[in-house]
Parts: sequence; structure tokens; C-alpha cells
Amino acid sequence: MRPYLMAEPALRRLELTITRRLDGLLQGEHLGLVPGPGSEPAETRPYQAGDDVRRMDWNVTARTNEPHVRDLVADRELEIWALLDATASMDFGTAAMEKRELAVSALAAVGFLTQRTGNRIGTHLLHGGGVRTLPARTGRPHLMALLQAAFALPRTPPGVAEPLLGVAADQLGRMVRRRGLVVVVSDFLDAPETWELPLRKLTARHQVLAVEVLDPRELTLPDVGILTLVDPETGRRREVATGSARLRRRYAQAAAEQRDAVAQALRRAAATHLRLRTDRDWVRDLVRHVMSQRRLAALARPSGGGGGVA
Repeated sequence: MRPYLMAEPALRRLELTITRRLDGLLQGEHLGLVPGPGSEPAETRPYQAGDDVRRMDWNVTARTNEPHVRDLVADRELEIWALLDATASMDFGTAAMEKRELAVSALAAVGFLTQRTGNRIGTHLLHGGGVRTLPARTGRPHLMALLQAAFALPRTPPGVAEPLLGVAADQLGRMVRRRGLVVVVSDFLDAPETWELPLRKLTARHQVLAVEVLDPRELTLPDVGILTLVDPETGRRREVATGSARLRRRYAQAAAEQRDAVAQALRRAAATHLRLRTDRDWVRDLVRHVMSQRRLAALARPSGGGGGVA
């Protein structure tokens, strides 16, 4: 991960990446991330004096030769809460970035794409020292301070006991009363039975987006001879002979079964699932997810319009 003293320039570069590549496409509408009611343009109507010109529907305007805008069907302000997993298992990466850095990037994307419309965002930061809560507020300065705090979280020394993801999700559910969007960013390496029920309780009241972050070495084992593996959460070390094809097949099979168990648990909890990898273009994967959710939402929309979603 980038040195923590470089957080400010790193965040500025990250903001540029997000706004340049996503701004024109997503327009800051949070419900491109999850299906459901939100700040999505709904029915078209003729323009009236005082309407926001940014909501102009140029296609309808061109067809009718009369200015038209699209109404919004959501509350003007959305409350967003993010549960960011920064435990020891997230301090791992063998590709373009570490999992924790990818997690912060995902959090930044949600923040930058929603804060411009007056939405409030707060975080639960889960790390070796426990759970740190930053209250939900509006504005770019607050968002940058929130991301700075996420970047500055210290690494957890091996063997230090850390709170479980499910415990943090349960705490968040008890604290957040106003309905809104909850984004859980984690590798979900804790046993699914420890976090599935707390997530299910969250989805009963909120829209929940589960962002799963992965590194390719968690899925397949390379043939590199004797490899020393260290469990970042316990500090246990083990030497593995990666030259064994049978061992590599068993490793890949166990990893696939683990990720499938995570996907099934998220599905049972009714959370929207987005998987990001440290060796892929995460921005492109985010865009694909948004487009997929918009297509699903459009299919589920009653005919005749009016119940728009992003």
C-alpha cells in the first residue's frame, strides 16, 4: 500500500481517476450501484422556469422541439454508511495494489459519486484497534477527511485479536436508524455464518452493497518452489512445496468453494454483490456492475414509467 504520508496526493489522483472515468456515465446517482428507489430520473415533463437544466432530457427535447426535463423520484438526501474492513487479511496484495488499497478506492468511488447531490456519508472502520466510527455528514471536505482516516489506519501486527466483520455489521445496524445505503467492503474471509445474519438484518432496512475484494494469489497457487505462507491474522507460518500439481489443484478447488460460499451467503442475505480484484481494472468492473444493475432495475420497473431506478 502507498505510504500513509502520501495519502493526500494519492487521494487526489484517485479522485481524478474516478471523476474522469465515471463522472459522465454515472452522474453521481447512487442507485446505479444497487437496485431500488433512488435519485434516478423518472418521468419526462415539459421544462418550467426554475428547473435544474442538468436534468434536461435532450432526446425528448429533440423529438418534440420543446424543452423537457426528468423528475427525480427519490429523497434529495441519502444517508450512506460504509463498513470498511481494514483488518490484517486486507494488508495483502500481489498485483497492482493491496486489498486494503482497493477497498479504500471502492469507498472513494461511492463517496465521490454521491456527495455532490448533498448526500451524507459516514463510515465504520474495522481494524486491529476495534471499530472507529466517523459520523455521516455532507460535503467534499468531510469525504476527504473520511478517506484520509481510512488511509491512515495502521497495520495490525500478526497475532493481534481483531473484531469480526459480523460484529461490526451488527453494531452498524443498531446505530443507523435512517433508511439508506450501506456499503460493506471486505474480503469476507471470516466464516459466512459469523456475518450472514447481521447482513440480513441490514438488508431488511437498508439497501446493502457488498464489495468483495480479492487478490489472484488467494484463488490459485503459483509453481514457485518452496513458498512460505504467513497467516496475517494469527502470525502462523507454513512452508509449502508449490511444485506439487495435486496441491495446486486442491488449493484452487478449496479457494473456489470458499468464494462460492461467500457468494451464496451474500445472496441469502439479499445483498447486492460486487467483486473487485487487485489484478483487474476495478473502475471498469464497477462500471459493468452499475450497467448490469440498471438493466435489472429497468426490467423490474412497472410498465408506464414513474418508478425510476438507476
